[in-house]
Amino acid sequence: MLLTGRETQSVVKRSFDLLVACLAALVLLVPVAVVALLVKLTSRGPVLYWSDRIGRHNRIFRMPKFRSMRVGTPAVATHLLTDPQSHLTPIGSFLRQSSLDELPQLWSILVGDMSFVGPRPALYNQDDLIGQRTEYGVHQLVPGLTGWAQVNGRDELPIAEKVRLDVEYLQRQSFRLDLRILWLTLVKVLRSEGVAH
Repeated sequence: MLLTGRETQSVVKRSFDLLVACLAALVLLVPVAVVALLVKLTSRGPVLYWSDRIGRHNRIFRMPKFRSMRVGTPAVATHLLTDPQSHLTPIGSFLRQSSLDELPQLWSILVGDMSFVGPRPALYNQDDLIGQRTEYGVHQLVPGLTGWAQVNGRDELPIAEKVRLDVEYLQRQSFRLDLRILWLTLVKVLRSEGVAH
């Protein structure tokens, strides 16, 4: 049976995700172990924080991150906290600025809950973001470690602008665009741009 263009693109994307995630897991094994140890030694609580996120077709999945917030911090978007700095662990700010807190999401990519590129998965309680994404069909996409909105503002963008960029990605998605987004993400991470500290 012949695959359509969209189906072929999906197979290529998934194959790329699996290959790169496996390679990254091997290369980053020691840094991941070091970060895990630092998280454990500098604050009380588990090394990983598992948050309920919205996946493809609005299915909820559990997404891991290295814990950068203290135990007991409300499960809301960082910008909704009254004083985000007061909730950070001793190394939380560094983890977020360097994006090292995102490394455990390689697991989510390996099991298929996420891709390297796609709209960032919303928190389960971000009803406004979920609603707008569903209205415009963005919920059909597998969420990503990074995305078009992330390289165009990241945490600084209002929801309406994030959704506009997500829709633009939905309409323009291609392997070439994904590679461009990954490159721009690397540049932004190295410069620590657009992160809510």
